Amino acid sequence: MELKITTLIENNLDDDGHLLCEHGLSLYIEADGKKILFDTGESGDFIQNAKSLNKKLGELDFCIISHGHYDHSGGVEKFLNEVDHFPSFIVGEEFFKPKYVTANASDFQFKGNSFDEDFLVSKGVPLRKVKEDMLYLTDHIIVFHHFSRFTDYEKRNSRFYIKEHGEYIPDDFDDEISLGIITQKGLVVIVGCSHIGVVNILTTISKSIDIPIYAVIGGTHLIEADDSRIQKTIDAFKKMEIQLIAVSHCTGEEGIRRIRDKLGEKFLYNNTGRVIKI
Repeated sequence: MELKITTLIENNLDDDGHLLCEHGLSLYIEADGKKILFDTGESGDFIQNAKSLNKKLGELDFCIISHGHYDHSGGVEKFLNEVDHFPSFIVGEEFFKPKYVTANASDFQFKGNSFDEDFLVSKGVPLRKVKEDMLYLTDHIIVFHHFSRFTDYEKRNSRFYIKEHGEYIPDDFDDEISLGIITQKGLVVIVGCSHIGVVNILTTISKSIDIPIYAVIGGTHLIEADDSRIQKTIDAFKKMEIQLIAVSHCTGEEGIRRIRDKLGEKFLYNNTGRVIKI
């Protein structure tokens, strides 16, 4: 089985400068006879890039949104207006809780989804809210949910909140889901933003399935990490013997530089337009 991942959009320009980029992430994944859209970026500009890259959004089987932040779900409405055939829409069961960010105790800014569950229902979109720890989409494609916290250095960001019953509550990112694809080389893990911590996510997955992790692709949220956390994350990649680290989006320039310097040929700069084949 060949796995092909095309980065439709993320923070960094494509190599030729012909595609749009933005703060966000969207991947087009082809595996096991299925076509998957993983996240939709911030604005919907991924749609134009998909056309430029000849990736047909009307042929998708699944649309997976990693968590309920605008830079991952912001293109959903434009996407649904673009296609005649709706793929199965897969999110964590906590996905629709409104998300906020704050710089102080009184100024809460909405950073969540621009749509709610009723919008999807009204459009006739087949919706699956994942309650399980593991959901097999095919024999080789798995959605992972409910990540445990193992590390002491991947701490919850105190700026992020959800709103429930009129109260602002610290966001533990219980809605976050990741994708695992079983290949001949091992498990390929696709992450959106890794708010829970990329090492926490990978460790949870390793304890859930007895397949070595070959690659991790996507956002690792090291953009706010100090030197110690970045180094411990790199050490964890080495200990897990991960052979391909193709991170981008919220990894940040320093995180990208350090991973490239420390891991060498195992690192891949996963910018907009990048195609990964495994």
